[in-house]
Amino acid sequence: MEKQDFKFDKRASKYDQGFEGKLSRRFYKLIYENVILRNGDRIIDIGCGTGTILKTLSGMENIDAHGIDVEPEMLKVAKVKCSNMDIRECSCEDTPYEDNSFDVITACMAYHHFPDKDGFAKEASRIIRQNGTLYIADPNFPLPIRKIINFLAKGFNGEFMTSREIAERFGRYGFVPVATFKDHYAQLVILRKA
Repeated sequence: MEKQDFKFDKRASKYDQGFEGKLSRRFYKLIYENVILRNGDRIIDIGCGTGTILKTLSGMENIDAHGIDVEPEMLKVAKVKCSNMDIRECSCEDTPYEDNSFDVITACMAYHHFPDKDGFAKEASRIIRQNGTLYIADPNFPLPIRKIINFLAKGFNGEFMTSREIAERFGRYGFVPVATFKDHYAQLVILRKA
């Protein structure tokens, strides 16, 4: 199983209260304000980390919640926080779920870490139901900064993309853009499986 580009496992126990957890709240908020959930929806959070999003979404609606990540130490925290949910260690491009399993997929502050973005798009297309919704919240950097960061991150599997680039990539796998929300640092791309 391929690791992400940073060692989150070494910071898992302090992630939520630390700098990264505080930074992630801006991205979580974009999802909380824009996600549409119905009673009984089956949802999976890809790159679920410590389970913060799943815990919050389960308080918004009665959902069947699942989460995956590649970092065992982050998952230990998530399993405690989300003890009644299905939390598994696996990669985003090769999940153990059946075809057409989910109504909603979220990926928050994780997409830029995925080493095989096409693999994830293909897998998301496989496991999401027709008319299911995919929410990707990731950093929104201006072009010069994004180019510099992407150049520096080449050796670490990281790559930051624009909302348009994300939508185009998922368009090859049957997703259509629904909406995009942005601020100076964060973006939320919402896509629907056609």
